[in-house]
Amino acid sequence: MTQHVLLNNIDHQHTRVLHHFSAEYGDNQVSVPVFPTEFTTLQHEYAILARHNEQDDSFHAIALLGLAPDENLYLSNNNNGWDARYIPALIEKGPFRIGFQQQQTEREAVVHIDLAHPKVNSLHGQQLFLPEGGSSPYLQHITDTLLRIHQGMALTKPMFGAFRQLQLLQPANIEYSLQNGEKHRLSGNYCLNTEALAALRGPELEQLHLAGFLQLAFAMQSSLRHISSLIERKNQLLQRLAATA
Repeated sequence: MTQHVLLNNIDHQHTRVLHHFSAEYGDNQVSVPVFPTEFTTLQHEYAILARHNEQDDSFHAIALLGLAPDENLYLSNNNNGWDARYIPALIEKGPFRIGFQQQQTEREAVVHIDLAHPKVNSLHGQQLFLPEGGSSPYLQHITDTLLRIHQGMALTKPMFGAFRQLQLLQPANIEYSLQNGEKHRLSGNYCLNTEALAALRGPELEQLHLAGFLQLAFAMQSSLRHISSLIERKNQLLQRLAATA
């Protein structure tokens, strides 16, 4: 059960958070929702796909982390447990979430922490506050991550609305073979139609560019090259399992 409270430098002066990733902490996710505000960074490490929610006819983006349920091929035994230079914001944020409180005429963003989260303790991990009470570099990083999520959530609907209006989305049926001879098909996702994107001209292209979505479309398109590297990660995992069998 979660226990979210407003973070402050009095009650949580000695609270620490483990910046480490493993299945033990629930990080063995086959995919994770991601946001337009991180596309240009994500494209260098992950395949970005889209999912359709039939209940409200909406789309959201995901980063593909594995090829089987509860499989995250980016988890490792090195460093902080994650084998990539950038960690998707929803995973990176750990036990934190953003909230808002009214300050006179404006709403101010504030940080909440889940004290029941397994990465929260008072002995090990990253400190949240400096001895004099200011935010630690780690907490500043987390605050930036939470703002990236918040701003990205606001961009998701209009971005996919623009993609749909220009008929850029298409089902992504990914067929692949593993080195052990197994053949698989990954379905239920969407990607950008390369030909439709390349065919955009004049007002449609300008419309996408002025909205800031053209660069994001190219980032999604470019990211698909990481599907082959994800398959290679899977093959490497199979090799390690075979060697220890």
